[in-house]
Amino acid sequence: MAVAAEDEGRRKRAGGRAGHARRAGTHAIEQMSWRIPQNHDRPTEPMGPDGVLAIHNGAMRILRDIGIRFLNDEALAIFRQAGCKVEGNTVFMDEAFVMEMLGRCPEQFTLTPRNPARALPIGGKALLFGNVSSPPNYWDLETGKVPGFMEGFRSFMKLTQYFNCIHFAGGYPVEPVDVHASVRHLDCLYEKLVLTDKVVHAYSLGAERIEDAMQMVRIAGGMTEEEFRARPHMYTNINSVSPLKHDHPMIDGALRCARAGQAVIVTPFTLAGAMAPVTLSGAVTLSIAEALSAIALIQYAAPGAPCVIGTFTSNVDMKSGAPAFGTPEYMRATQMTGQMARFYKLPLRSSGVCAANVPDGQAMWETSNSLWAAVQSGTHMVYHAAGWLEGGLIASPEKFVMDCEVLQMIQRYMEPATWATTPEDIAIEAIAEVGPEGHYFGCQHTQERYTTAFYAPIASDWRNFEAWQQDGALQTPERAHRIFKAILAEFEPPPMDAGVHEELKEFVARRKAEGGAPTDF
Repeated sequence: MAVAAEDEGRRKRAGGRAGHARRAGTHAIEQMSWRIPQNHDRPTEPMGPDGVLAIHNGAMRILRDIGIRFLNDEALAIFRQAGCKVEGNTVFMDEAFVMEMLGRCPEQFTLTPRNPARALPIGGKALLFGNVSSPPNYWDLETGKVPGFMEGFRSFMKLTQYFNCIHFAGGYPVEPVDVHASVRHLDCLYEKLVLTDKVVHAYSLGAERIEDAMQMVRIAGGMTEEEFRARPHMYTNINSVSPLKHDHPMIDGALRCARAGQAVIVTPFTLAGAMAPVTLSGAVTLSIAEALSAIALIQYAAPGAPCVIGTFTSNVDMKSGAPAFGTPEYMRATQMTGQMARFYKLPLRSSGVCAANVPDGQAMWETSNSLWAAVQSGTHMVYHAAGWLEGGLIASPEKFVMDCEVLQMIQRYMEPATWATTPEDIAIEAIAEVGPEGHYFGCQHTQERYTTAFYAPIASDWRNFEAWQQDGALQTPERAHRIFKAILAEFEPPPMDAGVHEELKEFVARRKAEGGAPTDF
């Protein structure tokens, strides 16, 4: 398993039939080493300065004149203390207050998991990818579509750890409904922390779940309470209840995380034409207002707490009402939100999403659109970057593998070596050596570089039709399924100190005996 210190020079070109055989052999794939990708491109900015100000002014008008409903008594009390107008459960805040609170947010911060070599810089030029999160259903080529189950959850956590292009573990990659909801968070966080050593997420769904998660992350990292609170080691993501609402449990969890020094991502889910205006600028404006209201609350309650603004603005199919993702509108909304995030000097989260039901062509063009919109927008954290199907209702291991191919391509695209212009890259001597009659396959310049010159695929098949057909004519999902199975067969969990592991198990057992989190069933 590659780790942070691995030398990039070990990555070899696995080409031709021999390379194909190796990829299908004892090692599932020859993947890129762990690295923190840097986005070197200037962001795509569809709006001019006047457009940015128009959305900002619109969001400020919403916050001042229309208000945001907070279904959380503590939040209402905090806003009253801050001097905001509160009528019932609707909060009104002026621009001066909002901008003062945003000024407290760090533009960059670092998330440090139990393995410090997997620490993640959030902000700047960093471009980080996370696994699929929260689908209720599982699908693979053998099983078909079934409700989420714990063994499927474990499989996704193994993929999350195995792939170096996956930097953080999001929410449950599939909801394991075969484990009772009162203790599900304990089992899921335990598996996350044992099967991965990457940054993990915790759901803000009631005090017990978020508090248990913070204690488990602390234990897994071998930290005291003071060490845990000294810097962020994990994060939560909350969604507004569009339009114009924040619910009780998510705000409660966000406040608990922030007060403990942990990171909070605020992501309104605004579907243009359904929960937001049908115009993109209207939908983005609503999304910005909802996000800023929660970030302002967090910064008043916990000044300087690490916060990220999230975008999940897309459109619906106006014929069926179903959510659509990876659309031109989704791409533009993501780019527009990127402009607003830079205006407010906040790190940005977006997603790698699609509406397709199986890992087919539609799945990949929609996901690729979403992922490249993340690149173009200056996103720092890409949620759901691998494994998402059916608008978030299905998690698929085949899709996970296929998406990781795209993520690796984006990582390679961002390597400065691809546009380097040193004398060796301009290659005048090689051009003179080969001349007009020769070829470059055998020249010294090529021989010195052929193993690392180009991207080496993990799931793509670059052979001609006859060679592909002779080898079984496997289509991409079938190749991805084989890779998925091979990864599970060779997977080894990252090391964990035996004493720490025992303490973690004891915590889970004690909390289960106490009943875990309350439910109504």
